[in-house]
Amino acid sequence: MSAVPPDIPKNVRSAYRRTNPLGGLTIVIKLGTSSICDEKTFMPKLSNLSLLVETVVALRADGHKIVLVSSGAVGVGLRRLQLGAKPKHLPKKQQAVAAVGQGRLMALYDSLFSQFDVPIAQVLLTRDSLAERTQYLNACNTFKELLLMDVVPIVNENDAVSHAELRFGDNDTLSAIAAGMVNGDYLFLLTDVDCLYTDNPRTNPDAKAVRVVEDVGKLKEKVTVTSPGSSLGTGGMVTKLIAADLATAAGCSTIVSLGSAPQKILSILNEVAAHRSRPAGTPFTPTIGTHFLAKRAPMMDRKWWILHGLSAAGAVYLDAGAVQAVVRPHRSSLFAAGIVRVEGTFGAQQAVRILTVVAVRDAEDRVVELGKGIVNYSSTEIARIRGHRSAEIEALLGYVDSGWVVHRDNLVITNRAVDPAAVVFKTHGSPTGVHPDSDAH
Repeated sequence: MSAVPPDIPKNVRSAYRRTNPLGGLTIVIKLGTSSICDEKTFMPKLSNLSLLVETVVALRADGHKIVLVSSGAVGVGLRRLQLGAKPKHLPKKQQAVAAVGQGRLMALYDSLFSQFDVPIAQVLLTRDSLAERTQYLNACNTFKELLLMDVVPIVNENDAVSHAELRFGDNDTLSAIAAGMVNGDYLFLLTDVDCLYTDNPRTNPDAKAVRVVEDVGKLKEKVTVTSPGSSLGTGGMVTKLIAADLATAAGCSTIVSLGSAPQKILSILNEVAAHRSRPAGTPFTPTIGTHFLAKRAPMMDRKWWILHGLSAAGAVYLDAGAVQAVVRPHRSSLFAAGIVRVEGTFGAQQAVRILTVVAVRDAEDRVVELGKGIVNYSSTEIARIRGHRSAEIEALLGYVDSGWVVHRDNLVITNRAVDPAAVVFKTHGSPTGVHPDSDAH
């Protein structure tokens, strides 16, 4: 472990008990708007931001690489323009406010980090800039080079140019995607609560803290998620769970902690280090934050990009035979013969949701999502070849680009629990009394 550089201020040295053997981690820290700006006056919370910067400096002194994902552009812009509230129903005005605030937000960060001679870089991302594989890889390479140069990238969504339908939606999701892009070891989601609870602790005194989560899906069934997010931000506790699901799938452990006490990141890592020094099989019992454990078998980069980097432009519905083929453990491509319905208007090489419909006893049939894939044909072409064998494609279209609608390398199945016997669309035809839509454009 490297020694603390002599130019690190004493207050930062004393804040970090250097007993943490976790050197060389890549850590992503997401800070929400409520941790950056006052919700009423929009004044920057300088004391909190200073604590964050000191924490980052201490982490860097221990050999870690840090990426910040920072909200706050709208809040800072509102202060600069002396506006009284966030423009909720005027997206173009909100984009303009963010454009004003982003530069001032970066100037604020640069001023604070410059006190410690730490270089920073602004990285603005949009969903559509990651939709093309080459651009996605270019962004990954930019992150890699910045971290090799010992620069702290500060990431935000490029609100000034983002389309409403192609936005990440909130910086929790963006931080999870950034964590995947940099092969992060830990993602810290700093929010207005110290951890996740089984219920709202402000209204239910019996609410219990949730300290360790191995399966986000099972957690959703056990907890009540009521945090709505701040008046300036766009996220709440639901978005934290979504982000944790995305990041852990990429092999990045995710921790929800208190945004007003960013220095607790240091204590959390000390707890992790202490646990790793204990005998194998010792239960992990952290006392700070909620820890979402990384998946033991992380998703491969390309499939993670398909699932989380691409926006679905439409959907295709599968019959029982196709469902049985794609949910099996071994990889299978998706053929036109197993498709019964097309939804949306999309072109070849765009991503679509893979869906089916299952029968539910004493209830209406339910649409179930199986995953996502990149199609080799447009929605119009798939509508013409659906239900037909690959050998018939040329006769139907006059040409054939591929024998598959989705090749297995471009198909990501996330739900393998569907029972093919429950699928209402039977193989080689529609169910009795039901004729699937030929095209739901």
